[in-house]
Amino acid sequence: MSAAFHNVIHLPRVQRANECLRPTRAEISLSALAHNLGVIRDAAHGSAVLAVVKADAYGHGVVPVAKRLAREGVHGFGVALAEEGFELRAAGIESEILVLNGVIGGAHAEVIEAGLVPVVYELDELRRFHSAARGPFRVHVKVDTGMSRLGVPMATLDAFLDGLRRLPNVRVDGLMTHLACADGEDTFTAAQLRSFHRAVARFRAKGHRPRWLHAANSAALFRHPASRFDLVRPGVALFGHAGASDVDAGLLPVLRLRSEVVSLRDVPEGAQVGYGHGFIARRPTRVATVPLGYGDGLLRATSGRGQALIGGRRVPIIGNVSMDLTTLDVTRVPSAALGDEVVFLGAQADDCIEASELARWAGTIPYEVLTNISRRVPRFYQE
Repeated sequence: MSAAFHNVIHLPRVQRANECLRPTRAEISLSALAHNLGVIRDAAHGSAVLAVVKADAYGHGVVPVAKRLAREGVHGFGVALAEEGFELRAAGIESEILVLNGVIGGAHAEVIEAGLVPVVYELDELRRFHSAARGPFRVHVKVDTGMSRLGVPMATLDAFLDGLRRLPNVRVDGLMTHLACADGEDTFTAAQLRSFHRAVARFRAKGHRPRWLHAANSAALFRHPASRFDLVRPGVALFGHAGASDVDAGLLPVLRLRSEVVSLRDVPEGAQVGYGHGFIARRPTRVATVPLGYGDGLLRATSGRGQALIGGRRVPIIGNVSMDLTTLDVTRVPSAALGDEVVFLGAQADDCIEASELARWAGTIPYEVLTNISRRVPRFYQE
């Protein structure tokens, strides 16, 4: 394996990629990440970019990802939890960090001290921040325009503004909303944006002058120009998926999930393979066993449906994916040998298995495919 990869998981006596204790690993191309940021900036048409790196940067490893994006000059980072923001600060990230889900728990003083910017939507939370702060502090206010999850409901916006007036240290630096159907339902998205404009007007009528307005997630960034405002919030697009199936944005996959063949055997017609005998051979079959399973993040729902790449060719997953091992039918790849590379996600030779494809086999979404890759899979980074 190329010495350009370096491992940030410190395993005993493991220094280079080719010394990994087993051949299963995730390879992350930071140059592909930088390419995707360039695509996003082109699509944003001048809007600042808040890189959403929640859930360990969608499974890619938040610290190396954030450091590269910071070098590329992103405006800041979006995280879901205060803990994720603290991790970035501890790693030396000095950029703006927006805590998108607000503060769940009691770390209001710590959030302010760390220079994190909380998203707020409840007056009680604002009061806690106000009590914890020693002076003026910045927040972004989230307005619920139709997601019905988090945010100040439009129906109670005036009451929220009245309560805000009694908290003089609060500086509303941003207003935001979250689009529920940006990947497909254009009519509903347009209605949400109209509601957001009304909310912005009501804040301004009360004397607030937010510096940032933002609504665009990955899908909206590419599909709904009216949602871009001053700031865009790409997440999964940074990692190679546009967030909508009808968008071809020229993004590159950032993560490659690979392993190697550790066992080969020829089984006769009628042989049964795997737990529950999920596969019964209908012909003499060459079976390759690979040390990667659902404990590593290969969804069990790909059993009998998914594919992998070996020798640049696609081969079917046969039998049930188990926790640590997966079996493949390599009968049509006669050159397959012990130690051959097997790719479950990403490129090999002229083919590529994308997260959206693996998600389709598993009956889920690319977000789950990426964030499901477990911590026992070492990440190797290529600059």
